[in-house]
Amino acid sequence: MTFHSSSPDQTRRLGFRLAQQLRPGDVLILRGDMGAGKSELTRGVARGLGIEGYLPSPSFTIMQMYETGRLPLYHFDWYRLESEEELYELSMDEYLYGSGVAVVEWPSMAEDAVPETHLELTLTPGGDDERIIEIRPVGGFHPIDETLLLEDET
Repeated sequence: MTFHSSSPDQTRRLGFRLAQQLRPGDVLILRGDMGAGKSELTRGVARGLGIEGYLPSPSFTIMQMYETGRLPLYHFDWYRLESEEELYELSMDEYLYGSGVAVVEWPSMAEDAVPETHLELTLTPGGDDERIIEIRPVGGFHPIDETLLLEDET
């Protein structure tokens, strides 16, 4: 599935609509360069799960936990990981394989820790605020209804 976003708000709305289809234990793997819109998409997922308030990027804490929505959200940013072992030392696998929704930015820093079953989202800048967002289920991830992700034009 490929979607085109022309603004950060539109990227957040896609995340919001995606959240409506997420289940306990789902893992979203976000790929894209710095500034590609990964955190904006995650903010939309959080809103779609019913989580209110500001969501900072967890760049310095590696993980932010939000438990006030329909499902808990565990927002990982692996950019500053020294090693994959650091995830296990911090017991983050409990959250990655937990009963909430885990969103992982910068999975390339610990590829071996990425669960076999996940939803991979690749965000690619297309110029200014435009983004191309590709969504690909991996390893038997449950079906996502593409029609529910489309913008409501009415």
